[in-house]
Amino acid sequence: MSGDRVQFENPIEDAVSRLRFSPESNNLLVASWDSYLRLYNVESSSLSLELYSQAALLDCCFENESISFTSGSDGFIRRYDLNAGTVDTIGRHDDIATSIVYSYEKGEVISTGFDEKIKFWDTRQRESLVFSTDAGGAVGCVTVSGNNLVVCVDASMHIYDLRNLDEAFQSYSSQVEVPIRCITSVPYSRGYAVGSVDGQVAVDFPDTSCSNEIKYSFRCHPKCRNGRLDGVCINAIEFSPCGSGTFVTGDNEGYVISWNAKSRRRLFELPRYSNSIASLAFNHTGELLAIASSHTYQEAKEKDEEAPQVFIHRF
Repeated sequence: MSGDRVQFENPIEDAVSRLRFSPESNNLLVASWDSYLRLYNVESSSLSLELYSQAALLDCCFENESISFTSGSDGFIRRYDLNAGTVDTIGRHDDIATSIVYSYEKGEVISTGFDEKIKFWDTRQRESLVFSTDAGGAVGCVTVSGNNLVVCVDASMHIYDLRNLDEAFQSYSSQVEVPIRCITSVPYSRGYAVGSVDGQVAVDFPDTSCSNEIKYSFRCHPKCRNGRLDGVCINAIEFSPCGSGTFVTGDNEGYVISWNAKSRRRLFELPRYSNSIASLAFNHTGELLAIASSHTYQEAKEKDEEAPQVFIHRF
């Protein structure tokens, strides 16, 4: 079963960039290239809010049930009051703002951009921008876990301690050896899982205190082309928050596959979706998985794909 399709009164007119569930409810944020941020209530199967932002939205995150943020193609970082239905700008990057996450440890928003900057914002301050540092290259993706921020540049991972941001305290090359497309934190350990542009997944445990954890990598859908092992881009990777070790991957050919990191086994594969898998998101209990079936502007053939759709898969 591919899940229940989310019905929007006004269809999403361009690529979905990010899905995010609220940390405490089944409210789902949908950011897309059509410049709209949508808030969907999965419990009532209804659209709660739709806000226009004047730029393609490339990422989004929640602060809490009433506040969220986006990063835009115009470089602006926007704050949304989901109760009042208002949007305001808290700052900007000098180029496209690519990624955004919220740190609950610091109470700050963290954004990255093609200007090769990592910026930290605190909307409780008069001047929202509280710190900025060089990333050393264009950032592909980021994740935050506790006091650790992981920034991926090409095939390298740079780990920052949010309590001391002078420089990354640990930098190393990922096992995938090609540009990293997506990253997520391992909820039961101090580790990270990444997906690459050539279909590889790697589970890393850079913290030496995790001596009982063994890093490993594998290919999701290996294919042999012209005598070479090849694969398609992994666009999304997400762990279930329940601590079972279950995680899912979504790729450019429309496959969503569930794996178990502890047993290192494939659990199941959902029926293939008509578009690429652009984003995945678990709800806070791990009982719901939101799936964005959408073009991602990575390949020319995507222009012939169907309109973007969002599905809810129930476990």
